[in-house]
Amino acid sequence: MCVAYDGTAYSGWQVQDNAPTIEGELNKALTDLTGIPTEVMGASRTDAGVHSLSSMCVFDTDMKMPADKYSFALNTRLPEDIRVVWSREAAPDFHPRHCNTEKTYEYHIYNAEFMPPTKRLYAFHERRPLDIALMNKGAAYLIGEHDFKSFCSINTTAETTVRTITGIQVAKEGDEVIISVTGTGFLYNQVRIIAGTLMWVGLGIRQPEEVKTMLEACNREAAGPTAPAHGLILKNFSFLA
Repeated sequence: MCVAYDGTAYSGWQVQDNAPTIEGELNKALTDLTGIPTEVMGASRTDAGVHSLSSMCVFDTDMKMPADKYSFALNTRLPEDIRVVWSREAAPDFHPRHCNTEKTYEYHIYNAEFMPPTKRLYAFHERRPLDIALMNKGAAYLIGEHDFKSFCSINTTAETTVRTITGIQVAKEGDEVIISVTGTGFLYNQVRIIAGTLMWVGLGIRQPEEVKTMLEACNREAAGPTAPAHGLILKNFSFLA
């Protein structure tokens, strides 16, 4: 299934005992639909407050219903801020975490004196002018396969901090600055730290060339701050051949 959600009211994707999560709501809806305990397995996770248009997950069931109808049945049982975009049958041996994938995240920054109320949950407010050209120069150093230890949380449990970013671009649409990052896998808080670092560059706090130095340092303290979660959205998720 492809799932879209507004993450404002949730403590991220992964089930937690004492907090609402996307995975938890999907499990409740599936269990209600099938009549037996049913759980999803997500292809990736998002943090508390992060939004998504394209999260992927799978589940097993013996229920006799056409695969494409599950989206309709589940959407009548889910909160309005979670929607199953589509549902399809997967091969019995399909495992979403054992596939080659590519994801695109967007970080949204509202770059004007005042933040419109309708944007407050979906973009970070930075009133100081951002230099888009400088941000793109800094971003270029992050493209390719690198050790991103400087750009991930110190609490990561990943076996390796080497990841590949296939594309990164900073663009301005009206008063909104969008940092778009595409890669084959991401570390905990990686995109938010990239966003915070590129905002430093855009504000003139750091020079674009310093991003390369930050990357090579392999030290979280070398890079910029972790941007707030509400500006981040998982825009696209695709399985590669």
